[in-house]
Amino acid sequence: QAADSKREQFRRYLEKSGVLDTLTKVLVALYEEPEKPNSALDFLKHHLGVSAPENPEIEALRLEVAEMKEKYEAVLEENKKLKTKVKVY
Repeated sequence: QAADSKREQFRRYLEKSGVLDTLTKVLVALYEEPEKPNSALDFLKHHLGVSAPENPEIEALRLEVAEMKEKYEAVLEENKKLKTKVKVY
């Protein structure tokens, strides 16, 4: 009985958070696909990634990472030039 209760709570949690609806939509899309893909798992991964709304915080972090990479490259280049100036290898 406790296991059934836990399952029901988990099912309600999945339903409330939109997981069941999203999975159902992706599985229906796979079902309706005229030519089934070689990898159903890749299809699901692709469609789940595409259908998920982009979190603005994630986009901001991506931009920050890109900026940090640019700064890192600039610092490496500056370091290389300074080493050449002082002839330290």
